[in-house]
Amino acid sequence: MLMTTDGGGGEEVPQDERLQAEMGAFIAEMSRSGVLLATGGLEPHGTRITSSGGKVTVTDGPFAESKEGVVGFALIEVRTREEAVELSRRFYRIVGDGEGVIKQVFGPEDAAPGA
Repeated sequence: MLMTTDGGGGEEVPQDERLQAEMGAFIAEMSRSGVLLATGGLEPHGTRITSSGGKVTVTDGPFAESKEGVVGFALIEVRTREEAVELSRRFYRIVGDGEGVIKQVFGPEDAAPGA
């Protein structure tokens, strides 16, 4: 599963020591258990690639029409969506307000989505 987070719509809030300690412990626990495969922050603007009628267009951000953007991700390996939801609940109990999306990542051995 891939969990993404947006910027929460507010100003950047400096992290305090308590938050850093709690998040460090949460990440360490997920890493030790093998659940956390990767995590990271994403650049805010990015580059958009579009293809139409055989023509590929490259546009550098920022994009005025974007009201929200993904600023970070965690790639986790869990057995069920419910496990991913519970990890997300724990994450937001630590960091506070925000919004995220959980999406399944499919590999070659997985059945096609909707199959």
